[in-house]
Amino acid sequence: MPQTTSSPAIDHPAPTPQAAAPPVELSLEDRLALIDAAMTVRLDEAAVAYEVNTAHIPTEPVDLADVITGPLDTGPAPLPDLYPTPVAALLQRAHHRLVGGGWCKDALVDADGARCMLGAIRIEARGDDRLEADAASVLLDAIRRQFGGDVESVPSFNDAHGTPRIPLRMVDRAAGLADARGL
Repeated sequence: MPQTTSSPAIDHPAPTPQAAAPPVELSLEDRLALIDAAMTVRLDEAAVAYEVNTAHIPTEPVDLADVITGPLDTGPAPLPDLYPTPVAALLQRAHHRLVGGGWCKDALVDADGARCMLGAIRIEARGDDRLEADAASVLLDAIRRQFGGDVESVPSFNDAHGTPRIPLRMVDRAAGLADARGL
C-alpha cells in the first residue's frame, strides 16, 4: 500500500460577517420613479392578460356618431312655482332674472344686459309703478332687517357689493317676506 502523506489540516478562519451597509435614504423623486416603474410593469402584465382573455370574443367597430351626442336645446329653465301674491311673485321673477340674465352694479342695466336689483324689479313689474314701488319697499325692508337700518336705498345696497351672491339672496328673501305679508 502506498503511503500517503497527509498534509496538516489547514485551519481556515471562519468568515466574519461583514456589517451591512446602512440603507440609503431615497429621495421622493427616486421613490416615485420606482413606484412608477413597478406600476408600469403591472399595467403591461394586465394589458397582456386582458388581450389573451378576450382574444376569442368577436367585436364589431363602433360608430362614434351613435355614441357621442350633444346636449339637447331645451330652452331656458322654467320658473319655479311662483308665489301666489303679486309682490312676492314679482320679486321671485326678479330673482330668477338676476340668476339667468346676470347681475350688475352702478347701473340699472349694463352693456351685456345684466341688471341690478332695482333694474330686475323694474323690468319684471312690466310698467306697473305701484307694484314696482311695493316690491322695492319690501326689498329695502328685508335688507334693513338683515343689515341694519343704516342702508339708505336698494341701489346703494346693490352698488356696495362686488359679487351677486348677497344681492341675489336678499331678493329671494324679500320674496318670502312679501309672501308672508300677503303682498
